[in-house]
Amino acid sequence: MPKFKKQRKKFEEINVIPFIDIMLVLLVMVLTTATFIKQGVIPVNLPEAQTTEKEELKNEVTVYVNEKGKMFFEKEEVSLSDLEVKLSQISKNQTVILRSDKESKFQDFVSVMDILKSLGHEQLYIVTKE
Repeated sequence: MPKFKKQRKKFEEINVIPFIDIMLVLLVMVLTTATFIKQGVIPVNLPEAQTTEKEELKNEVTVYVNEKGKMFFEKEEVSLSDLEVKLSQISKNQTVILRSDKESKFQDFVSVMDILKSLGHEQLYIVTKE
C-alpha cells in the first residue's frame, strides 16, 4: 500500500496589495467627506460676466424658533397650530427660511419640518452660523 505524504503549502509571503488598495480607497473617502463637512458646500469657481444683476429673493418667509421653543412667523410670535395655518396660506413655491436656535429642543425643529413636509413645501433653507 503506497503512503501519501500530506503536502502543506507554506506561506512564505503574505500578499498585502489588496489590503493597500482598500486602505487607499478608504483614505480617499475620508479626506473627501472631511473636506465637505468642513466647508459645508462643494467649492465652485464661478465664471465672470460683464453684465450681471443681483437677484433678490422676494418670495421668502422666515420661521424662527428661539431657545425657549417659541416660534415666530416673520417676527410675529405664533403657536404651532397658528404656524401651520400661516404656512398653509403661502404658495408651495415660496422659499421658507428656518432659523432655529442651537439651544432649542430638537422636537421643535422636527415639528416645523413636519408641518412643512405635510404642506408640500420643498423650497427650504436652514440658516446656520459659520
